[in-house]
Amino acid sequence: MSDACLHLKVITPARVVVDSEADAVTLPGALGALGILPGHAHLMAALRIGELTYRTAGREHFLAIHKGFAEVAANEVMVLADIAELPEEIDVALARAEKAAAEEAMKSAVSEEFDTRRARLEGAVTRTTVGHHR
Repeated sequence: MSDACLHLKVITPARVVVDSEADAVTLPGALGALGILPGHAHLMAALRIGELTYRTAGREHFLAIHKGFAEVAANEVMVLADIAELPEEIDVALARAEKAAAEEAMKSAVSEEFDTRRARLEGAVTRTTVGHHR
C-alpha cells in the first residue's frame, strides 16, 4: 500500500464487509460526518446510523452503517459496525416500506419510544439511499 492511500476495513459481528484500499473515507460520526484522508491524525469515534462512503481510483462506494466505532491510525481505517450493508444487498422496496412504517410509528411515539423509533426511521432512510447506489 502506498503512503497516498488508506486501508479501509469494515467488520460486523458476522463478516468482513469491506477490505480495500481507499483514497478517502467519509464516516457517519456520532457528532457529524468525518472525512478521512491519508495522513489523518489518530482518531477513535463513535458512529451513528448513516452512510459510509469511500473513493478508490475516482469511483465512489457506499455502505449503510448501523452504529459502531471507527479507529484511524497510520493510514488504516478500521470500522466495527453493528450492521453494514452494501447497495446490492439492500431490497430498496422493503427499505421504503420500512421507512413508511417508521414514519407512521413516529406520529404516535411517546417519549420513551422516541429514540428507538427514530433509529428505525434513520436506518430505513439510510438503507433506501444506499440501495439506490447499485
